Amino acid sequence: MKEFDLIEKHFSTGGYKRKDVLIGIGDDAAVTKVPAGQCLVTTTDTLVEGVHFLKDTSPDAIAHKVVAVNLSDLSAMGAEPAWLSLSLSLPSIEPEWVKSFSEKLHSLSEYFSFQLIGGDTVQGPLSITVTAQGFIPEGNQITRSGASSGDWLMVTGCLGDAGVGLDILKGERRVTNEADASYLKNRHWFPTPRVLAGTTMRRIATSCIDVSDGLLQDVKHIASSSEVGVLIHLDKLPISQALGANVADLNDAMVYAATSGDDYELLFTVPEEQRVNIETALSSYDIPVACIGQITGAKGKIDCRLNDQPYTFDSAKAGFEHFS
Repeated sequence: MKEFDLIEKHFSTGGYKRKDVLIGIGDDAAVTKVPAGQCLVTTTDTLVEGVHFLKDTSPDAIAHKVVAVNLSDLSAMGAEPAWLSLSLSLPSIEPEWVKSFSEKLHSLSEYFSFQLIGGDTVQGPLSITVTAQGFIPEGNQITRSGASSGDWLMVTGCLGDAGVGLDILKGERRVTNEADASYLKNRHWFPTPRVLAGTTMRRIATSCIDVSDGLLQDVKHIASSSEVGVLIHLDKLPISQALGANVADLNDAMVYAATSGDDYELLFTVPEEQRVNIETALSSYDIPVACIGQITGAKGKIDCRLNDQPYTFDSAKAGFEHFS
C-alpha cells in the first residue's frame, strides 16, 4: 500500500460528516464555512513516540490521545469541536496498525461531531500532529488572563491517575489489584476531553487551562497571564479511589496529583457569586468538580498548603516541560 491508497482506504471515507465542510479530503486544501456569529478557535498538538507515548502503545490509544489532547485545548477555551486535520508520520505502512488507528479516529469523530478534513502522510519516525478547530460564540471565549483576587480555583475530575498509569506501564510502580491497574493505565491511554464542561463554563469561568503538564505547572500560566497569586489546598485535590488505594503514602499521592500531568482535566476560576452555579451545572451533567483553592493578590506566588500549613514538595520538578 502506498500513500494515496492509504488515504483513500482509511481516511477519505468514514467518520462524521458536517454540512459546514464544503470541500474535504481529496483536494489540495479543505474549504469550510464558519457560521454567522461564531469565532473560529484553532489548536495544534504533536505526539511523538518515546516522548508522549511509549513504544508499542496500541494504535487506537495513540489515536484517542492525539484527538483528546486537541479537544481538551478547545474545551479550555469554551469551544465546540468542528474540524480536524491530521499529519501522520509512519516508519512504514502496517495495514492493521493504520486500520485500528483510523477506526478509532472515525469513532471519536462520530462521538464528538467533528470531521476529518485533510492533512498529510509521510514516511519517518512515528509521530502524529493534529490541528483541531472549533466554534465559540463571539465574545464568549475563556482565556488564562481573566482571574481576579478572590476567585475560586476549581478542577474537573481527578488528578494524578494518568501519572500512576504511566509508571505502571514503565514498570516503576506495581499495582496488584487488576481492576485498579487497568483503570489507571486507561486513564493514561484514554484521557477524557471535557468538551461539555468547557462549553458549560462560557460566561461563568473567569479563566481556564487544561491540565496537561501537571497542576502546579499549568496553574502558573493562569497566575502569570492574570497577574495574580494562587493558594492551593493540597488536601482538597481530587484523588480517585484507585490512586488512593495504591499510593498509600500521602506525599507520593499529592506529588502525582499536583505534578504528573496528562490528566487533561480543566483547571478554572470562578467568582464567588458563580461558584454554586458552576457546581450545579456540572453536577447536572455528572461531571465531577472540586474547589481546590483561591486566587490571591500576591502576584506570581503559588502558595501550597496542607491542612492550612505551608507545604513544599520534596520533588523539585513542578511538572512536565519540554527541553528541561
